[in-house]
Amino acid sequence: MHETRVRTTAPEPAVTAPHDRPGGPLPWLTAVGLAFLVLQLVVVVPGSGLAWDETVYVSQAGGNAPPAFFSAPRARGISYLVAPVAALTASTAVLRIYLALLSAGALVAALYVWRKVLPTPVLVCAGAFFAGLWPTLFYGSAAMPNPWCALGALAATGWVARPVRDGAAGRREAVGAGAAVAIVALMRPADGFWLALPLVLAVVVVPGRRRPGVGAALVAGLVAGCAPWTAEAYARYGGLGARLHRAGEIQGGLGWNIAVDDHLRALAGRTLCRPCDIGWESPGTALWLTVLPVLVVVGVVVARRSGRGAVVLLAALTGLSMAVPYLFLVGYAAPRFLLPAYALLSVPLAECLVHLFMRARHARRPGGVALLALVLAAHLTAQFLVVSHVVRVSRATTARFTAMAGALNRSGVKPPCVVSGADAVPIAYYAGCASRQTAGHDASTTPAALREAARHVPTAVLVAPGEAPPAWAGDRRTVPLPPGNGAASYRGYVLPVVAPDGTGQARRPR
Repeated sequence: MHETRVRTTAPEPAVTAPHDRPGGPLPWLTAVGLAFLVLQLVVVVPGSGLAWDETVYVSQAGGNAPPAFFSAPRARGISYLVAPVAALTASTAVLRIYLALLSAGALVAALYVWRKVLPTPVLVCAGAFFAGLWPTLFYGSAAMPNPWCALGALAATGWVARPVRDGAAGRREAVGAGAAVAIVALMRPADGFWLALPLVLAVVVVPGRRRPGVGAALVAGLVAGCAPWTAEAYARYGGLGARLHRAGEIQGGLGWNIAVDDHLRALAGRTLCRPCDIGWESPGTALWLTVLPVLVVVGVVVARRSGRGAVVLLAALTGLSMAVPYLFLVGYAAPRFLLPAYALLSVPLAECLVHLFMRARHARRPGGVALLALVLAAHLTAQFLVVSHVVRVSRATTARFTAMAGALNRSGVKPPCVVSGADAVPIAYYAGCASRQTAGHDASTTPAALREAARHVPTAVLVAPGEAPPAWAGDRRTVPLPPGNGAASYRGYVLPVVAPDGTGQARRPR
């Protein structure tokens, strides 16, 4: 009689959810959020002013000046976000603190969504990496939509990752995913589309993982988030197609544009690289981005061995999707554009680093943790040096614009007033004036309308160094403007007040 042996295969080890452990990931994630908050409050917030784009968004809700012209590509999500503060005070410091608190809390919340599919060390490492990037630190307290797109994308992908892993989707996952996509689309409709695309495909097309309810929630969130932008397109631009066309013109035309090298150069501390015809000022600042694709691939591979391959691959593919338009379709670079991609790619990156330093076969856990901490410390040090440089440049620009605004006020250009010309948008905001342009992306008036406005309110035109004042300015009065930080002086001209008989006399200080 022969003995029959039954060969069995050990089941794949289940992924231990971090929330099943005592304490869970929340205390660790809270520590990451607090560190992010403190760095913003200590390094970025003190002495900072509103940049050009920020003055546009904040002025829609209050702040220090009438609403600036709102161009076709912009969406009003960030104006809604700052409205509770901007409607009450023009203090930039209060606004910065408000946004820093919100962004730190949102970072913790977005990471916490992943608690059922990723272990605590991966979550903490991903959060530390993303929060430590200089664009994240610099824009965390800024009135800009990009960090909110990043945090919304991280949360949306986390909500979708849960049914992808568990095979079942409850109402909570569907509502969470739809709401997060809506927030991203409200901030930047294009980002909402590139976020929803891979997530919808993951839950509708992939065999064995179809969750039509989640897919419907994602589409509904995208439509809801884009609704204000679409309604405004019909109200102001004559339709959605017309607004999309105008938005493309302002962005230099959307098409095949390889901007990878532009983004690498911009990481040296350029908040906007347009055109990005600069040299490699500091190649070392882009080193981490050049190795990021390799680390992401390794992270996906090791996550698969741990039973988390599907969710980590989802994060990687969604991050890649959100990077595609800025790397290959837009002909210029700004580090903030890639914040959503960085947030999502931090997940497979963290899987890679945690595996290499804490789970490798011959690694000792205490030594691995120390080495991982050393790698993160080196990364944070490099990012700190760049963000310190960016903050210094930002403060210098703010000081220059503030000085010019003060010179205009002292020359009689006081609220209510109108400012046009070079850098008129931020300078007008600091002066408490409306900004109106006769040409360019923000064209919203005509020379005749400006001359008419001068009959009722002080109206000034700013001219950049080396340029001549516009001929239509007439018998204008020159306003001396401070150069600021060694820069060549702008020139300001106060338009004459035209009398009914056609004679004109420039306004005098009041």
